[in-house]
Amino acid sequence: MPSPHDPYVRVRGAREHNLRGVDVDIPRDVLAVFTGVSGSGKSSLAFGTIYAEAQRRYFESVAPYARRLIHQVGAPKVGEITGLPPAVSLQQRRSAPTSRSSVGTVTNLSNSLRMLYSRAGDYPPGAERLDSDSFSPNTAVGACPECHGLGQVHRTTEELLVPDPGLSIREGAIAAWPGAWQGKNLRDILDALGHDVDRPWRELPAEQREWILFTDEQPVVTVHPVRDADRIQRPYQGTYMSARRYVMKTFADSKSPTLRTKAERFLAAAPCRACGGSRLRPEALAVTFGGRTIADVAALPLTELAGLLEGGSSEAARVLTEDLKSRIGPVVELGLGYLSLDRATPTLSAGELQRLRLATQLRSGLFGVVYVLDEPSAGLHPADTEALLTVLARLKAAGNTVFVVEHHLDVMRGADWLVDVGPQAGEHGGKVLHSGPVAELAGVTESATARFLFDGSPAAARQVRTPRGQLKVGPVSRHNLHGVTAEFPLGVFTAVTGVSGSGKSTLIGEITEELAGVGRLVSVDQKPIGRTPRSNLATYTGLFDVVRKVFAATDEARVRRYGVGRFSFNVGGGPPSGGGRCETCQGEGFVSVELLFLPSTYAPCPDCGGARYNPETLQVAYRGRNIAQVLDLTVEGAAEFFADTPAVARSLGALLDVGLGYLRLGQPATELSGGEAQRIKLASELQRGRRGHTLYLLDEPTTGLHPADVEVLMRQLHGLVDAGHTVVVVEHDMSVVAGADWVIDLGPGGGDAGGRIVAAGPPVGVARAEGSATAPYLARVMP
Repeated sequence: MPSPHDPYVRVRGAREHNLRGVDVDIPRDVLAVFTGVSGSGKSSLAFGTIYAEAQRRYFESVAPYARRLIHQVGAPKVGEITGLPPAVSLQQRRSAPTSRSSVGTVTNLSNSLRMLYSRAGDYPPGAERLDSDSFSPNTAVGACPECHGLGQVHRTTEELLVPDPGLSIREGAIAAWPGAWQGKNLRDILDALGHDVDRPWRELPAEQREWILFTDEQPVVTVHPVRDADRIQRPYQGTYMSARRYVMKTFADSKSPTLRTKAERFLAAAPCRACGGSRLRPEALAVTFGGRTIADVAALPLTELAGLLEGGSSEAARVLTEDLKSRIGPVVELGLGYLSLDRATPTLSAGELQRLRLATQLRSGLFGVVYVLDEPSAGLHPADTEALLTVLARLKAAGNTVFVVEHHLDVMRGADWLVDVGPQAGEHGGKVLHSGPVAELAGVTESATARFLFDGSPAAARQVRTPRGQLKVGPVSRHNLHGVTAEFPLGVFTAVTGVSGSGKSTLIGEITEELAGVGRLVSVDQKPIGRTPRSNLATYTGLFDVVRKVFAATDEARVRRYGVGRFSFNVGGGPPSGGGRCETCQGEGFVSVELLFLPSTYAPCPDCGGARYNPETLQVAYRGRNIAQVLDLTVEGAAEFFADTPAVARSLGALLDVGLGYLRLGQPATELSGGEAQRIKLASELQRGRRGHTLYLLDEPTTGLHPADVEVLMRQLHGLVDAGHTVVVVEHDMSVVAGADWVIDLGPGGGDAGGRIVAAGPPVGVARAEGSATAPYLARVMP
């Protein structure tokens, strides 16, 4: 029996996801890196087992209410874990983006700044002193009354509501109106009110157009509908609603994301006239510090803000500015000095958000806890990775244990302890190949990590391709780019590099299909393929449509008269109306468990156990498997199962080609990383027949990928170029950059210190460029 002072976290019999009864001992008070190919089981061990168990124990120690909830969520599948201190998790999963969340709120810097203005700000003569809440746009006392603290108001215009004024109202000139009966009803009401619904919109008098689109009146008239001759036509009382009123009401009140998205197309956001976009009341904006309002200061890059905070005359000002500077320090150290406090959270990458939280933890003063981090190097330039290692070392030095799930070789080399999971993904993984000092991994022949970590030989030199034309982008003046013009060669592989915040994503965001030479444009980003468990790999790729047809064609389904819809978990209504889903969870397989004092979480449905379907539907089998069991197959397993069904085999083949063979067909979108979502989108694109030249645009495609998986992905991308297409990637992985035909390096720094093209040319040339933050790191991996 381990002693209470056992210096190890000891895991016994871990069976979460693909882990196969894993036993592992990891020392406390070290920086331990969990690594292995994508899907090998490292996150299942670090997050699904160790962190989940720490969280479960925390719940057990609090109120009975919380204990009841944790039984719903379930405990991790593990025999026992001993020597486990409390844990803090910093994952890359996004919280629901809200326009009120910002860099300042995530880091708590906004609280300190508001306190500074409240206690040490310069007030106008005779003005009453305000408390710190009055400087927050998220409180009733601080928010601008016009825009409610959002800084923007949504307005609509005639051009947005009526995109084609050549059409008449009957022909659908008012594009913002709903379709089907509701739209016809509004047209019939206008007809009854005496408006000419058959005359082209542009020929209607201006005052009529204004009233039809923007009136707040809601007249009620008797409508005599004109319908088919064989249908009864009863007059009815119709209430008119202008196009603007309909759009605003739908945008504000609709529970349907589709309708809200459609309404948003007819709205333009404009800065609020009352506060000029500052989001605050005039009383708060009248207070200054160093001659600037709080809105001015919140818009500055953090590096510039730190320089301004050279205390005021009072003791309160000195104490508060020192506090602010000490909080800004770790954020700048992690390479995020280019961000401003008012930068909205939804505009940050998952990696930036995680590093902001990490910077906040450095100030929390906690000790004796286990920090579990999910790829903190994601989206980091090699120059910033060194700063990250320093920060992780400081967390450890403060008396904590740091467990990091990571693929970055430099982070692995800087670790005290390495846990390598593998040897491959999915069913071929789930074993701990090595748990010990980094150097000892060299002797583990099964490890895919060892080959990259210890093989110092440079990559083989590749013949640089000759471009067959140029794509000119710019001049671009947006964010920190000022009149930048770039030339992207066509028919080759281009890598865009530079430190975080140098302007890479802004530059490639200017590439559109309208530019000469682009042809077809395919932009593959890392946004989720869905935000709920209802969206999954099979539904996103279209694979599920074919699978449902296969089930509907079985003898059993025909006898029961089950159509294709019966095998959809999105069709409700229960058996009598042909719906096949489980009605308890409405086909999600999960129910949302609301934890009042923590973010809500998902637990398997108590009735179907996560199968998504009702028992009758699950009685239909194809080759011995029901529809839920087929959704539970991995891509690799499904490729064998459906080998003789061409439509399915083609989709599965594309997923295998991008290294996603370990994912389950029904794996919910909420469980997929940004890198996995991006590769699913790429696979969906690869399975389509390609005609003519296509330009593929990828933003950091290697994020979250083990070096072995990067090789697989690069084979696919270089294959696209060999087939006559153009590939442009934003990338920090120097092995990818070294294998490119052309490199565009932005910098030299981030934010205002960046936004220029420092070097452009073949990798050999950029590796020798002076003044480039990328050059020294690229030179190390060049053949």
